Amino acid sequence: MSYLGIDIGGTASRWALVDAKGKLLGRGVAVGATGHIFNPVERERLLKALQTIASALPHDGALSGVCLGLTGLGGGASEGVRQLVCDALGVAIDTVQASDDMELAFRAAFAPGTGHLISAGTGSIGLHIAADGSTIRVGGRGLLIDDGGSGTWIALQALDQLYRRIDETGGPADASVLAEELFAAMGGDDWDATRAFIYGSDRGRIGTLAQAVAKAATRGDALALNILERAAIELARLGLALCVRAGEHPIGFVGGIISLHPMIKTALTAALAGHDVVFPSIDVSLHAANLARSA
Repeated sequence: MSYLGIDIGGTASRWALVDAKGKLLGRGVAVGATGHIFNPVERERLLKALQTIASALPHDGALSGVCLGLTGLGGGASEGVRQLVCDALGVAIDTVQASDDMELAFRAAFAPGTGHLISAGTGSIGLHIAADGSTIRVGGRGLLIDDGGSGTWIALQALDQLYRRIDETGGPADASVLAEELFAAMGGDDWDATRAFIYGSDRGRIGTLAQAVAKAATRGDALALNILERAAIELARLGLALCVRAGEHPIGFVGGIISLHPMIKTALTAALAGHDVVFPSIDVSLHAANLARSA
């Protein structure tokens, strides 16, 4: 018997497989996806991620259970997602658990009622799960509304500020290093290249431009450093909101953005002076596999 745990984010999907005793049998990474299966494109992305995982699994036994956390999964889409899992992995629907990826991450980091968790990757969201199981969410409304401090927010802030300089001066002005890194990542230094990259990409691909901003910051670009500092302040705001609404608890920060550049942790700690700030190391896919095993 084997049990599969999957942590699906907008940029990547991570999976872990364990046996009946919890021994790790394998793990891997696949393409990212979201729970927005009401969108045919997103539905196809999720199916592709699941099929990629299915093809990578050892073929020496049927799965006895699956637990996955999926970014953007709303209650109305849960059954549809579970059915996609069944179709891709060949399991019975009653062996599949599906939840929002943040709920899964929270339970990997804290016991209910003992902390606040902020996740910053492609998007950003904060969550508190109370001792009675009730939840309070802050942020997480997508790049078109906010997702402050996330990879997509960093990328779009950088492009906005860069193109304002180009509008006003005819060139990148004091942001030449940032421009160099962004244009290299997008494959060209003209508006056509930027337009094709941004308007032809999903949010996960847009969010990868945060890495270009971090590279510029490492090279000393003042605008890039300022954007990363402001990103940290946006993430700190989510933690403060949870403290106001659910009481004072340790505020944990996870996700790729937290380790993107040293400025992020420095600015987070400064913005949350007087609060207990932690950076838990969690293995969400392995936690999910063990939840599937214990179901």
